Amino acid sequence: MANKDSTSSGKALVIVESPAKARTIGKFLGRDFTVEASVGHIRDLPKGRKEVPEDFKKEEWAYLGVNVNDRFTPIYIIPDDKKQQVTKLRKALKGCSELYLATDEDREGEAISWHLLEVLKPKVPVHRLVFHEITREAINEALANPRDVDDALVRAQEARRILDRLYGYDVSQLLWKKVGRGLSAGRVQSVSVRLIVERERARMAFNSATYWDATALFATDKNEEFTATLTAVDGRRIPAGKDFDASTGKLKDDSLLLLDEPSAKALVEKLRTAEFRVTSVEQKPFKSQPAPPFTTSTMQQEANRKLGFTAKRTMRAAQGLYENGHITYMRTDSTNLANVAVDAARDLVRSEYGDEFLPGQPRVYKSKVKNAQEAHEAIRPAGHPFELPNVIGKSLAPDERKLFELIWKRTIASQMADARGFRTTITVEGAGATFRVSGKTIEFPGYLRAYVEGSDNPDSELADKETLLPALIENQVVACRELEPHDHTTQPPARYTEASLTRKLEEMGIGRPSTYASIIETIQARDYVFKKGSALVPTWVAFAVTRLLEQHLESLVDYRFTAQMEDFLDAISCGDAEHADYLQKFYFGNGSPGLKARVAAKEEEIDPRLMSRFPVGTPTTGEYQEEIVLRVGKYGPFLEQGDRKASLPDGMAPDEVTLARAIELLDAGMTDDEPLGTCPETNKPVYLKVGRFGPYVQLGTPDDEEKPKNASLLPNMKPEEVTFEVALKLLSLPREVGNHPESKDPVMAYNGRYGPYIKCDKETRSLPADMSPLDITLEQALVLLAQPKTRGRAAAKPPIKVFEESPVTGEPIRLLEGRYGPYFADGQSNASLPRGMDPDEATFELALRLLEERAAKGGGKKKKKTKKKAAKKKKAAKKKSAKKKSAKKKSAKKKTAKRKTAKRKAPGDG
Repeated sequence: MANKDSTSSGKALVIVESPAKARTIGKFLGRDFTVEASVGHIRDLPKGRKEVPEDFKKEEWAYLGVNVNDRFTPIYIIPDDKKQQVTKLRKALKGCSELYLATDEDREGEAISWHLLEVLKPKVPVHRLVFHEITREAINEALANPRDVDDALVRAQEARRILDRLYGYDVSQLLWKKVGRGLSAGRVQSVSVRLIVERERARMAFNSATYWDATALFATDKNEEFTATLTAVDGRRIPAGKDFDASTGKLKDDSLLLLDEPSAKALVEKLRTAEFRVTSVEQKPFKSQPAPPFTTSTMQQEANRKLGFTAKRTMRAAQGLYENGHITYMRTDSTNLANVAVDAARDLVRSEYGDEFLPGQPRVYKSKVKNAQEAHEAIRPAGHPFELPNVIGKSLAPDERKLFELIWKRTIASQMADARGFRTTITVEGAGATFRVSGKTIEFPGYLRAYVEGSDNPDSELADKETLLPALIENQVVACRELEPHDHTTQPPARYTEASLTRKLEEMGIGRPSTYASIIETIQARDYVFKKGSALVPTWVAFAVTRLLEQHLESLVDYRFTAQMEDFLDAISCGDAEHADYLQKFYFGNGSPGLKARVAAKEEEIDPRLMSRFPVGTPTTGEYQEEIVLRVGKYGPFLEQGDRKASLPDGMAPDEVTLARAIELLDAGMTDDEPLGTCPETNKPVYLKVGRFGPYVQLGTPDDEEKPKNASLLPNMKPEEVTFEVALKLLSLPREVGNHPESKDPVMAYNGRYGPYIKCDKETRSLPADMSPLDITLEQALVLLAQPKTRGRAAAKPPIKVFEESPVTGEPIRLLEGRYGPYFADGQSNASLPRGMDPDEATFELALRLLEERAAKGGGKKKKKTKKKAAKKKKAAKKKSAKKKSAKKKSAKKKTAKRKTAKRKAPGDG
């Protein structure tokens, strides 16, 4: 148990970021300490001019929240949802003898500590505690060796935040004007999108090629079989996929022998009677070394490959493991291991696998990543000796258990002996044809016994890694038992996955591993990218935005420039550079225009129609031979050919939009242009159309002054069932069924987002499958309304679980059954239980972490909106009341004036 200096009086206050971390640290500290959580950052830049303090609202730079005219001084505010927590921390600080700031050891953690100092203004001694694992030993070590807040790290975080604000706000406004509202740009985000778009362009430009080869099943006189592949005929090599030009589909080298189907089959027939001999047996020894321990990036990549986790899911599980003292800090670029960790790993190798699996000397790893901080450690199990996965597994949530086992195995394997074996290549020839096969024999598995990259089962992977071949000698005759020709088609470059994009960004020195998870989440949330399986597919909006940035603000998405920007930000953290000078040059320029002037100039120069127009091709046959173009419209991408238009089906990838497919969609869209009939009330045509989200009916055309009215088809309704009469009924929704006999309120029938329903005043009821909103009667509706609700407030289900009180809200945390699955609630925020997790496995620590993440993203928005609404109503009521009082006063004055006038007049006067 940690103790304070015996000469001090009163408790010491320790502040960390999260309630979960506070609980874990609290276990190791004595009664002399109070541990509180800041729940992330307590101050930030304002989100726009509205949040800027009154003194600065009229300044030109107010929308940025950064005074660009005064050395880029940031204007910090305490957001509304953090005020309560700040008040709580101020109260906790009163009467305390010392303040310990124990936030994370990275730039963000350092900045949180600095903001706490700025806001709380403590009058007691302040100490900065730094540790990379939450264990008793690490906490005691930090208490014995506190330091001051590192100003260079704080300035580095501040510079990043300001740079991202300048880039994001100014460029985003340009995108809103030239591509579409709601779009955003970012220093790393926009470069990531460009990488994904460039890969899709390569796929679109790709031309496939087909080539043939053959396989033969050979056997020795001892009946030992092996399969070999045809590699050459009469000295001419058979091509492989790499030998074809991706853009033309043609061979790069004309000397290669390209077989088509007839020639491949003819060759096979000729070889059936040939005699085959072994002409070469090559055997070479190999050694394979273990991969280094995990960094943030490699952990995300492996969790994606092996466990199917997204980067966000991986980081959430890692955060839980770290905050509960099971692993070291999970945001790191370093592959370095502390000496105690190396000893712990080697002890486990010896006890779990045996002395032969232990190398003579400990392995030392150095990071290859630019600017990696070697003083930090790789991600590994916390403490020493390491906890065993089968011992602590039951106490962890499923994702945490899987990730801990991955980290444990990788760490242990990193200190194990090399794998050793032999690679064998056998060449067989006959009748001018050459066949070749390669095999591998593992002599000693070494580290592969514990961990194989990309594999979940080391033992089965070991078997897969071995290709056993019979013992053969040169000039040995082998029998050919089977011969089969095979065709192959070259494939376009693979799309990025989360793992491969993370690896690419890290290789290029763009961004930092700690930000990759949020970047990947953002580009999906902004509809720049969607997923097909695990592949990241760009949308046409991403194409339009990337084109604008490449053509008009090229340096902002230039890979080298972005990496150099990252280097400079790292130089600030080391105290080797000054941030204001760099920001001055970036924003205002120095000899050449800066960001501000360039964005302003481009507002006049950029034609938004050209940014969102992509040629598909021009048909050379058929009735319509005008150019087909794809446009990115307000409601999504669509094809256009003269007067013909067609929407793209939702989820169609850009490389699938070929000329042939475009013609198909436009031809199918022609039927959309033939009306079902003309509405008798409006005299407008009624259409059945197919859009991004499925079939619907439409009243009128986009050329009308008013926007055409649309109505979705009912659930399970097929387009071929929609007659003109049915279409009119769909367009009549919501329809009035009648009036309620008691309340006299109208009963309305709707086709809603979640299915058909009826509504009377505030009461709603879903319609059963055998009832339709098109023809439900008042009697049927009244029967439904008389029944109790099957869900909603009137029929609230009891909590699945109730945990102890939240340290943030003071209310018990409950696990509830919601419409979209179980979720946690603490009175202020709601957070969904991770998909696929059994509610029985939910823990208090998991609830705290998820609610904390939700609160950091603005989980109390609904409450905020309600408060704002109430404030508006109050203001309006006050105004109304003031107007009434003013009117009464005026009326009273007029009456008094009239009475006085009447008194002054003599009887009989005129």
